[in-house]
Amino acid sequence: MKRLLIVAYYFPPSGGPGVQRVLKYTKYLPEFGWEPLVLTVENGTFPAIDYSLLEEIPENTKVFRTKIYEPYDLYRAFTGKPKNVAIDVNVIKKEDQKLTLKERIAEFIRATFFIPDARVGWLLTAKKKAIEICKEYNVDAVYSSSPPYTCSLIARYVHRKMKIPWVAGFRDPWTGFISTPKRWFIPALIDRHLEHSVFSEATLVEVAWEGIKKDVESKYSDIDFSKFVHIPNGFDPADYPDVKYTPNEVFTLTYTGSMYGRRNPESLFKALEFLVQNREVSKNEFKIKLIGRFGAEVHHMIDNTIVKDSIEVVQYLPHRQSLEQLMKSDALLLIVDESKESKEIVPGKVFEYLGTGRPILTIAPTDGAVAEIINKTKSGLVAHQSQIERISEYFLTLFNLWKSKGAFQPDFEEIQKYSRKEHTRQLASILEKISKR
Repeated sequence: MKRLLIVAYYFPPSGGPGVQRVLKYTKYLPEFGWEPLVLTVENGTFPAIDYSLLEEIPENTKVFRTKIYEPYDLYRAFTGKPKNVAIDVNVIKKEDQKLTLKERIAEFIRATFFIPDARVGWLLTAKKKAIEICKEYNVDAVYSSSPPYTCSLIARYVHRKMKIPWVAGFRDPWTGFISTPKRWFIPALIDRHLEHSVFSEATLVEVAWEGIKKDVESKYSDIDFSKFVHIPNGFDPADYPDVKYTPNEVFTLTYTGSMYGRRNPESLFKALEFLVQNREVSKNEFKIKLIGRFGAEVHHMIDNTIVKDSIEVVQYLPHRQSLEQLMKSDALLLIVDESKESKEIVPGKVFEYLGTGRPILTIAPTDGAVAEIINKTKSGLVAHQSQIERISEYFLTLFNLWKSKGAFQPDFEEIQKYSRKEHTRQLASILEKISKR
């Protein structure tokens, strides 16, 4: 069996969608002739902790953890935020959202010194450990999972030193993306140099959505784009509990994940307010269940909508419990970030939603990648953030489906194409090809 070194910051007990891709690769690669060796962090500052995911790591998998020096406790202290407050959902803001003076200073420091990201301190321990693993276990290839983009730099180091093939995996674009800081000239130049070197030197680049490749094409003309491979996110049928859907007493629309800044429920709330004020639905006939982690501005929106009594906010749940909540819901809510990348963004939760078989109310560009998936799988209805009346109409459609106890029938044959196991087979196939070169 060949051996693959996986460099990943997000790995159990880290929770959230960022961990699922690597976790499923780790789970299924041995079935396709590859033994995964995982290099991750010992003391990461994760947005969510989910100890239940540790049980999904195959028993014989070797996981190596090294110390990382992270700046987030200093950031919280400087900006006056509590120690347990999530940084990611409170740093990514809407375009018109103002920052405090301390937040602006902290953002300047982040943009100037933490290149390519705040996890750059991991390089101090990870590079040496990665080489030790490669030598001791005779590793055949290396795979990096970004963001954070520091993982790519660790894998690049291994690729250069050990002369082994490297697949650079990307779940999101790099420079200029909504989650990356706006850097001034010199830091931006350094960041782009690192980005260019990774895309140039990687043996193959694996992207979770097509827009990532398009983003690179818009920046650099000298990259070999034939080496880009699209393996979408997906879902694992083995994750889903044995739950049979029965209609709830009130129509229940559920969202799981994070919301912040440009990914927010403002359009939905306006649509619901429109329906309630026009007496097309009553506030006591529906419940909006928001499960996960939400920025301060989202909590502000919840507190200031006339339908706040119909909204239930639930803290982050372990992965399996989260899926159970989705399966018990009458419909699901999917919101894509409002940004220049909106048409291309494909959140990982899209596929876990598909796996439930429940109808999806999607607020996203109607001509974007998410809309294409929803329409192809016949999994729900899509309206743009600006189309308040259409969101109202689609909410009412799903509400009436629940009220009449009507059946919802997506295209399960099309949905099955997004199986995590099948995607792992694709990764193993490309690993086999490049390891023979």
